[in-house]
Amino acid sequence: MGKMPIGEGQLYLGIDGGGSKTKAILLSQQGQVLGEGVAGPANPLHGVEQTFTSIKLAAELALEDAGLDVDQLPRLVAGAGLAGVNLPELYQVVEQWVHPFGQFHLTTDLHIACLGAHNGEDGAVIISGTGSCGYAHTGNKSLIVGAHGFPFGDKGSGAWLGLEALKHALMASDGLAPAGPLKHRIETALDAQGIDMVSRMAGATSRDYARLAPIVIELAQAGDPTSLALVQDGADYLAAVAEKLLALKPGRLSMIGGVAGPLQAWMPEAILASVQPAIAAPEMGAFLFARKQLALLEKTA
Repeated sequence: MGKMPIGEGQLYLGIDGGGSKTKAILLSQQGQVLGEGVAGPANPLHGVEQTFTSIKLAAELALEDAGLDVDQLPRLVAGAGLAGVNLPELYQVVEQWVHPFGQFHLTTDLHIACLGAHNGEDGAVIISGTGSCGYAHTGNKSLIVGAHGFPFGDKGSGAWLGLEALKHALMASDGLAPAGPLKHRIETALDAQGIDMVSRMAGATSRDYARLAPIVIELAQAGDPTSLALVQDGADYLAAVAEKLLALKPGRLSMIGGVAGPLQAWMPEAILASVQPAIAAPEMGAFLFARKQLALLEKTA
């Protein structure tokens, strides 16, 4: 992208930070995307310093992509939606960060996903990627379903599928579950068998478990009974989340994330009839959030 003149209006940064990666987009006041950057995970539940490092790196890469120097960070009004900050103590930690931006407005990844999916309007969203959760906002009401984090929750997510697949492989190794294709594929993926699989995954992150999810989905699509049972359990959970969100009559419901699409094949038609494509990505929702927060500050100044 061409280098933009430095004096040309307010610049914004929309940041979507999750358990697998952080994406930042640099935008003009009018919402034109000028540059993009992708860095590592930014879920403070799994590392606060890693979160700050990923945000700063993604921002610098977005500036470089736009042909701007990284010393322009103080010029940016940043909006960030992060996984994990639905926990009040983590929100406070990140909110107190001595950040490099002109302004830094923090919210949850759920909020920006909903704003992006519905172009800033009321709506509901189900996220099913590395983790899973549901969020709806309509009028002055909002509702979060799930968002408990891995391994405490995140059912119907990539990490959950991976963990359940590993549990099955271990039980099958003990002769307590069928030694079918899922066991063998997990053993191959981990290059380990039996108790050695435990050693291989000791200290693994949600992202590591999520890497096993495509195996489960692929085998389910091929008709493997064990894998089918797992994805059906996850799909049933997401359907139940959808019902809770739709009870608020949000107008629109979108499903986003790498696992959301495949699992829809096992969800009821009545639920799927209410699902509409997301209008924009979560990082665009972060931009809309940042722009609104700046307008509120200017109004009260």
